[in-house]
Amino acid sequence: MRQLIICFALFSALLIPAHAVAAPDAKLWPRWSTHNSESVDSVDHQRWDQLLQRYVVEAKDGINRFGYHRVSSEDRQQLADYLASLAATPVSQLSREHQLPFWINLYNALTVQVILKNYPVDSIRDIRSGFFSAGPWSLELISIEGEALTLDDIEHRILRPVWKDPRIHYAVNCASLGCPNLQKQAFSAENSDSLLDQGAREFINHPRAARVDSDGDLQISSIYDWFEDDFGNEAGVIAHLKQYAAQPLADALKNIDEVDGYHYDWALNGLDEAAVN
Repeated sequence: MRQLIICFALFSALLIPAHAVAAPDAKLWPRWSTHNSESVDSVDHQRWDQLLQRYVVEAKDGINRFGYHRVSSEDRQQLADYLASLAATPVSQLSREHQLPFWINLYNALTVQVILKNYPVDSIRDIRSGFFSAGPWSLELISIEGEALTLDDIEHRILRPVWKDPRIHYAVNCASLGCPNLQKQAFSAENSDSLLDQGAREFINHPRAARVDSDGDLQISSIYDWFEDDFGNEAGVIAHLKQYAAQPLADALKNIDEVDGYHYDWALNGLDEAAVN
């Protein structure tokens, strides 16, 4: 009987559509609210920047893809060394300006590393962190200042509640085609704001984020469903889309006041010849 119940639960989990995935709430881990506004210390993200420039390619479909299959053993070690340097950084003693790129780069570098360790995979959701859990987001992947951290910790217990900036969703990358672009350069104190805006514009003006179909219905990324609270409400989501929309999307959104559907593509954002040729 117990085996039957387990099998039924597994079968039911497989039937849950991608758009029904529940996202964790933004719940502050108070331990990470500390910062030093007078600090002039910075973090060296050069090694991560080099890897991004080497392996991130804009594909012909307008989505940035990562050449996981191309990563050399030397560059795998460079990634490991970079993450080790972040693990040794007293992040709570940094200013907010330097903490933001620290956490964003850490999240993205850990995501690339976990994909590389499990490659080849068709989707990041194939890397399970528990019996009923699709995806590696609850795996403890690194220790910072003596605290074991997961990807969920970084995104939902640090970045979202500390900065309260919906543009964070355009910075952290989940290695999926439905996700906003992994940028070709590392975040830094100097470029974070501009990269957040760039990420918003790139994503929102791509069909995987927002499109108005021939019937005038607005179809948008499930990100805006999962994290609607970060944008206020549905009206806030639409206002946010309009803020960053360029033509022809801007005109198509003018008379839109409701969302008609959501979509998301969990396929790996890997690089293949068909995507770039």
